Amino acid sequence: MNSRRALLNSVLLTFIILGSLFLVASPVAAQCPCEGHTVILKAPAVAKTPEGNLVGVATTFVITVAPGSGHVYLETWPLTQVDMQASARLAAQIAGKVTGKNMSRYDVFVQVKADTPIIGGPSAGGTMTVGIIAALEGWNVRNDVMMTGMINPDGTIGPVGGILEKASAAASVGSKLFLIPQGQRIQVVQETQRRSIGGVIQITTTSRKVDVVEYARERWGLEVKEVADIYDAVYYFTGHKLPKPEVPPTVVIDTSFLKDDAQRDHQNTTDYYNKVLEELKNSNVDYSTYTALKQALDQAKEIIDEAKRDIDSGMYYSALSKDFQARIIIRHVQWYVEVSRPEDVASLLNRVQRELNSTEAFVSGLTIRGYTMLQAVAAAEERVEEAKTSLQNAWRYYYNSDYWDSIGEAAYSYERIQTARFWAELGERFAGGEVIDRESLRDTARNYIDESNLIATYIESMYGDVLGNDLTSTIEEAEGYYDDGKYSAAIFTAMEARVRGEVFLDTLATDNMTVLLEKLQRMKEAARTAIGLAQMKGIHPLIAIAYYEFAESYEKGNTTEDITNAMIFYQYARESAGVFLMNLNEKNEIPTNPLEPSTVSTTTASSSQSSPVPTTGSATSESSRGICGPVAVVAFSLLPLVIKRRR
Repeated sequence: MNSRRALLNSVLLTFIILGSLFLVASPVAAQCPCEGHTVILKAPAVAKTPEGNLVGVATTFVITVAPGSGHVYLETWPLTQVDMQASARLAAQIAGKVTGKNMSRYDVFVQVKADTPIIGGPSAGGTMTVGIIAALEGWNVRNDVMMTGMINPDGTIGPVGGILEKASAAASVGSKLFLIPQGQRIQVVQETQRRSIGGVIQITTTSRKVDVVEYARERWGLEVKEVADIYDAVYYFTGHKLPKPEVPPTVVIDTSFLKDDAQRDHQNTTDYYNKVLEELKNSNVDYSTYTALKQALDQAKEIIDEAKRDIDSGMYYSALSKDFQARIIIRHVQWYVEVSRPEDVASLLNRVQRELNSTEAFVSGLTIRGYTMLQAVAAAEERVEEAKTSLQNAWRYYYNSDYWDSIGEAAYSYERIQTARFWAELGERFAGGEVIDRESLRDTARNYIDESNLIATYIESMYGDVLGNDLTSTIEEAEGYYDDGKYSAAIFTAMEARVRGEVFLDTLATDNMTVLLEKLQRMKEAARTAIGLAQMKGIHPLIAIAYYEFAESYEKGNTTEDITNAMIFYQYARESAGVFLMNLNEKNEIPTNPLEPSTVSTTTASSSQSSPVPTTGSATSESSRGICGPVAVVAFSLLPLVIKRRR
């Protein structure tokens, strides 16, 4: 007990010093953490040896919540390789969301201590969230439970790496229960063997699947359980059940609101194809050019036919997206036939620029009324920025005398501009409610960018440059949009990077199609739940419903690439459905007194129940291969192109 008090006193002294330091940088002083509640948790992490191998390391988290003004203070000792500040901020937000607490009335102090430098990053997000919730509620936490897993904005526990190493760390400090993200029970390890054959060193690498649950039980007597969300995690740590958001028994996922648009768009695309086909036949291009352009139009016709089948199946967003893809090809052919001089190409690019300027002015001039309209306008703003990027590429190709690619980028830019106007006008149809200032999205955009950057850095630190600069470049685009005040575009661009990173981690080294399909179904159900929760809040999640349907269209395929694409869009649907719910919750919440007992009803496990919380252990409280193998890494590098196919 004396050693614990000494530790707590040193922690409090550290936070008092930190508070005085932060006072210099902030006009609002943090209140003394000794006025709040403190919990101490153990969490596993990984460190890299000088040889580059990963090893498990046990860390200590000391988390204090005190009356304050919404600040989150983080100290790590030693410094982590990947910053954890964004993860700590998100943990505080989620803790407030699930407990109904107004976190602007609290300050959160997090101290992370380890015996060796750790990688850090988002993998302790779930642990931090549990600790903040326990400190807010004044609950005891068990000292023989440890967990690894990211915290997602919707409260689900996200995938991480180094599961086996972290299980070893948990066992080394006497933990009895180790919680891991749902779907990560099976891990794949790479085993390298060296042997000398006639003086030549032969190195062979093989993959072996490991069931973490069985392995940990047999080797250390450690129980491993998968958890889906923060609600499950809190229960295992504290024995208290936080009420989960109720989802309607029937979730309406129906894109019939796009039916008339899809039918009209398909007819226009079909007419456009026939028109350009006749123009090509009547043109004076030579045989080789005619043959190449005719093949391109044949490809467009195949896509148009696919769109017709989607319409007949009631998949209207998928049809719109496929007709969009077809029109890019058709326009590329038409414009290439029309131009005969470099000056004609320049004139064409200037025409696209005028169209872009007009559409951007229209979108930015809209008054946003309600969160349903906000989603559509956000989609429009993101597409405007995509059109800008393509038009810039078109000019770059032009100045390099590459007129074919210049026209191709211009065609994409023009069609992307039309989809931006489409989403903006769709938003006007669903306008209703209070006026929303675009500036109010600034903090949400900042959080998404920071969290996405955290995941990208974490992947690079754990696995090297497996995804190239793909995620980094996407995040840099989001940063550029943020700097320009285009917060909606920043949110959805950063979301794209975040989702791709999460799917990479969740499918790492998974080569079993059955396992992949199980993961896919979990993502599908999570997306469906998120859509249902949004609908309960009175929001019609247009984008989420559209992406959910688009994912279903990929799910019908039977290749690894199809499954990957379906996962991406289901995750995109889940994130899109919940992205603005945090703003809505903060706006409508009932203020509570800091550190008073929560008005949220909770259930404590009784001794008569078959509780998953072990009864041993004291409580502490103070007031690959396959989808991610070489082929799949290429697939992930092509995902931006898949994203560009959506309308």
